[in-house]
Amino acid sequence: MKRNTFYLLAGIVALAEVGIFWLSVELERPILIQVAFVLGVLLLYAARRAVEERIEDERTAMITQKAALRTLEVFWVAFFAISLGSAVVAFSRPLGLRPPHPGPPGTAPPDVLELPFIGGFALFQMALLCLMIFLYVGFRMYYARKYGEWDTDEEQD
Repeated sequence: MKRNTFYLLAGIVALAEVGIFWLSVELERPILIQVAFVLGVLLLYAARRAVEERIEDERTAMITQKAALRTLEVFWVAFFAISLGSAVVAFSRPLGLRPPHPGPPGTAPPDVLELPFIGGFALFQMALLCLMIFLYVGFRMYYARKYGEWDTDEEQD
């Protein structure tokens, strides 16, 4: 398989994932998008292995490794800091457990976390995942420039 064919396949899989996500929301069946996502990743992984025009050498492997390590180093700090803030917000209120007795008549019910926050939490996680992807791409570009991945190789000349 040619590299451009692989990229075309990746785009088609991404579009199919968006459609399945929409269908999953309409049917209120999260298992559809979860299974479709895993199958899409497996398909792309298998297709990537079939790409004939591989241009990977020790330098490319080193750049990928350094970018992944730096992404992990930065992301865990950001993720932990954001999670600490979220924990403070969550623990500052009762955790959704309603008291057995609502209290004396005429008083307001206690402020509790409602179940719809889970959808917001899912979007928040997806935003963090996007942050991780942007970090990786940024570090990948930085190290590729630093170590000259896009320069011509003297062995090829």
